Amino acid sequence: MASDSQARRTAKKRKQRKEKDPEGRMSLGEHLTELRNRLVICAVAILIFAIVGWFLFPAVFEALQRPFRVAALGGREADLNFQGVATGLNVRLQMSAYLGLLLSAPIIMLQAWLFVMPGLHKNERKYAIGFFGAAIPLFFLGCAAGYWAVNQLVPVLLSFTPDTEGVQQLIKYDEYLALLVKTMLAFGIAFVMPVVLVLLNFLGILRGKSMLKAWRWVIFLCFAFTAVMVPTPEPFTLIGMSAAISSLFFAAVFISIYNDKKRDKKAGLEAQDLDPDQASRIDHVVEPIDAPSRIDEPENR
Repeated sequence: MASDSQARRTAKKRKQRKEKDPEGRMSLGEHLTELRNRLVICAVAILIFAIVGWFLFPAVFEALQRPFRVAALGGREADLNFQGVATGLNVRLQMSAYLGLLLSAPIIMLQAWLFVMPGLHKNERKYAIGFFGAAIPLFFLGCAAGYWAVNQLVPVLLSFTPDTEGVQQLIKYDEYLALLVKTMLAFGIAFVMPVVLVLLNFLGILRGKSMLKAWRWVIFLCFAFTAVMVPTPEPFTLIGMSAAISSLFFAAVFISIYNDKKRDKKAGLEAQDLDPDQASRIDHVVEPIDAPSRIDEPENR
């Protein structure tokens, strides 16, 4: 209800601003007010989903113990340690906050788009539906891939513990939770980056052929990222995950090149394969201008 009333007030203010300024320009104070309103909506969304995360804690806690059970099956015992009397409460609050941030990610991205949207042209605003329609599922898919990566990562890391009598593996749960969240966010952002590239292309900032020139570096970075995040001993997981992330990049390049050709054809360019770094052809025909034939000739008679 609070977000709906806030949205109505924002729409009313935007309507009043358009009546004052037909082009919808905003002053610095209005920009700061708009930013404050967007941040308030994001904070309220995070708080609401954090409350939901508080009640989801038992199920999530059970799911996060899975990699340690897998390690135990391989002969690597590890105990999750809750140090201190209030550590259990602190961990539950942290997990609730992380769940609130994760579940409210679509609302945060939507508010970021609504903040920059007034500065865009009408033909650029139509990309919002396609952007969020692809970015939000890919973000959650990346988070799921990050959770899967942690399940592969924990047993490998525990295997480096010396298998000696008297050595016991004690893991602080808050540190493990921070590792899990960072990994999930890293994969979520990695899966959304191709959508950002497509958006930059549709806004006319980046061309598809410019993206394609960096394909070697992209593949190298994908393999390096996967090797660090998912250090499995067998190569199939590394190749499969790297190929999945790389395929998203090449899909973004294909969409961008196709969009560039459509844009160039619409603009009336003769050569569709024109290099984007090549300078345009200059017309050498001099056009006459209105000017006096003599310096001392008066401009207006």
